Amino acid sequence: MSESKAAAMSLRFPDPGQRAAIVAAAKAAGVSLQEYILSAAYDRATAVENTFLEGFKASMERGGDAFDTEPSAVDPTPEQRAADRRARQELEERERGHAA
Repeated sequence: MSESKAAAMSLRFPDPGQRAAIVAAAKAAGVSLQEYILSAAYDRATAVENTFLEGFKASMERGGDAFDTEPSAVDPTPEQRAADRRARQELEERERGHAA
């Protein structure tokens, strides 16, 4: 992509040092600035999706275990309660990590 088209896209960086670092990284990767930024955005989105899918899979496994129990076992065992607390803590830690 030519520089005139790059300027037309009007990428704005509040920090000139940040822009310089991204431009240098794009040059080192041998791609345009736009391609580098889009690739980084895609990688980030894919990482978020994978985190969601891992959490969903773990949730399904825990849920599947609950359906394997006897219908009369309404009250969870202490082990199940502990597993639920651990799972809740893991999710809260992940949410705190993504919010930062």
